[in-house]
Amino acid sequence: MTRVLVVEDDPQLVRALVLNLQARAYGADAAPDGATALRLAATRRPDVVVLDLGLPDMDGLEVIKGLRGWTRVPIIVLSARHTSDEKVEALDAGADDFITKPFSMDELMARLRAAVRRTEPAPPADDTPLVTTDDFAIDLVARKVTRGGRTVRLTPTEWHLLEILISNPGRLVTQKQLLHDVWGPSSGDRTNYLRVYMAQLRRKLESDPSHPRYLITEPGMGYRFEA
Repeated sequence: MTRVLVVEDDPQLVRALVLNLQARAYGADAAPDGATALRLAATRRPDVVVLDLGLPDMDGLEVIKGLRGWTRVPIIVLSARHTSDEKVEALDAGADDFITKPFSMDELMARLRAAVRRTEPAPPADDTPLVTTDDFAIDLVARKVTRGGRTVRLTPTEWHLLEILISNPGRLVTQKQLLHDVWGPSSGDRTNYLRVYMAQLRRKLESDPSHPRYLITEPGMGYRFEA
């Protein structure tokens, strides 16, 4: 059973979320504040975290950073904050998705299913189990990236994005396709997600992130992986 940790201080919303999750055969735990959320995450080991940024004891960004110190669990942010800068800040802190309040329960459930899919191992293409470059190596079987002999830690979203690109070497993968495959069918206009995550991948993999050699942008169209 997929277990979801709901971090939200509004009791009515918590009740609605928990009931909807249970009706769809998810397990659900609830935390009314950040401290409880971090404790439950460590003890219950959820498969997905649904997190409100406006918590009574700490900013939700601190919870994201606390979780990212030890786990790659997908984090879906729920927030009344709606500016682009605030969304990018949450994504940059380590969140995997961002939904602005008010939201539809169907959309949240679709995003949650997409987050779960991103954590499921995908069978690698038979002819590309290992991709090597002059700067890093990617093992699709072990789902592991190494650079300079050291393991590079990637979030589930970063891994899914990289996996799509390296499975299409030298070919343009459109923004629309990446958004659909990584974030789900309702994310077609969220190109800022791609900018944030591509920048994170380049910082982790490229020798010169500002002049990438492997993760190439095709302005206005999409991205390519060049081995």
